[in-house]
Amino acid sequence: MNRAEYGESLFKSGMSCAQSVLCAYCDELGLDEAVALKIAGPFGGGMGRMREVCGAVSGMFMAAGLIYGTGKVWKDRDEKSAHYKLIQELASKFREINGSIVCRELLGLKAPEGTYVPEERTADYYKKRPCGAYIRCAIEILDKYMEENRV
Repeated sequence: MNRAEYGESLFKSGMSCAQSVLCAYCDELGLDEAVALKIAGPFGGGMGRMREVCGAVSGMFMAAGLIYGTGKVWKDRDEKSAHYKLIQELASKFREINGSIVCRELLGLKAPEGTYVPEERTADYYKKRPCGAYIRCAIEILDKYMEENRV
């Protein structure tokens, strides 16, 4: 199973979209899965089910930050600019493929559902949710970038 398939399987096991993407990189990052689950937890459902930035995209950004970030306060504008450029490139690629990076737009919602209560994870839930495909896409984008830009 490749990393994109693994990320999708994590979603199907109950993780949020953001958790699924970040946890798919735990081996690469040497990151404890429990820590990754805590970090990415608030970003599921487009940031706490507010349907803002897609959790898969947020998870991709978190992984990119852990892989390509400097681990220090950026006092150098060039370093900070280069990192923001990377994030914008990843977002642009996701948007190019999927039409948006906004959860509610990806799900075809006019507005958030107005509740913080997540839907029950049933077989029907997984049938109607395109999130697995977005998770795969985010991971494939970052993996391709990583192949082309080894650190």
